[in-house]
Amino acid sequence: MTPKTPRLIATDLDGTIIRSDGTISARTVAAFVRAERAGSQVVFVTGRPPGQMAGVVAAFGPHGTAICSNGAFVQDLRTSRVIEEHPIAITELTQAAKLLRELFPGIGLAIEYADELAGDPYYAPDDWDGDVVIQRLADDLLFGRPGHKLLGRHPELSADELLAAAGPVLGDLVTVYHSNGKRLIEANAAGVNKASALADLARRRGFDHADVAAFGDMPNDLPMLNWAGTSYGVANAHPDVLSAVDHVIGHHDEDGVSATLERLFPEGAHAEGGHAV
Repeated sequence: MTPKTPRLIATDLDGTIIRSDGTISARTVAAFVRAERAGSQVVFVTGRPPGQMAGVVAAFGPHGTAICSNGAFVQDLRTSRVIEEHPIAITELTQAAKLLRELFPGIGLAIEYADELAGDPYYAPDDWDGDVVIQRLADDLLFGRPGHKLLGRHPELSADELLAAAGPVLGDLVTVYHSNGKRLIEANAAGVNKASALADLARRRGFDHADVAAFGDMPNDLPMLNWAGTSYGVANAHPDVLSAVDHVIGHHDEDGVSATLERLFPEGAHAEGGHAV
């Protein structure tokens, strides 16, 4: 069966349209432009905070909307301004941090904001954190204000192991997930995820879930993929994603998303090159 032509396209970035070398291909940019010219709207739905969206804007141009930090922020890409935010309240943030430390001795914790990252002395940064300098804070300051995303990096346990153990314990307190960061577990406020933010945005624009096609690769994408009318997982996706989506498409390094958009919106030729993000 040929998928319905989507009115709204929601796509993850890293591991989905951003390739392993950190670029977005010109072919992918052209495919999204084609979809927009055909009348479909595009929204980027990412785990990246707003402060790490400059490269994406450089590739696609300063237009459109991004849902960032897995639903904690909505950003207007024309102005780079955050227009909506959903932080974890201090009480829940403090309790979640306490439980993570009890579950996983030795874990390092950090709080992600729109363009800041603060952490305890044990949080080990990685490429996932971008170029932001970590503010090292004592607990009273680290958990003394609402935080948009709670991060926990363990010295040994994998992201899958962390999520399997933490999900049942923290699930009523915060939204727990991972997006394939090394030994990294992540959390947003309870009820906040990619699907909740995307559903709100779609409703405001007059779209139903059946109008939406979503693309992703990691467990943090599952709420969005399950909510969308049509879901696509790239071939490099996490096994849980591959088993959940309606369609498995090409690898992100082979421009699987753009190839799919070219089928949904057939016109024009392939562009060459790429944009570092």
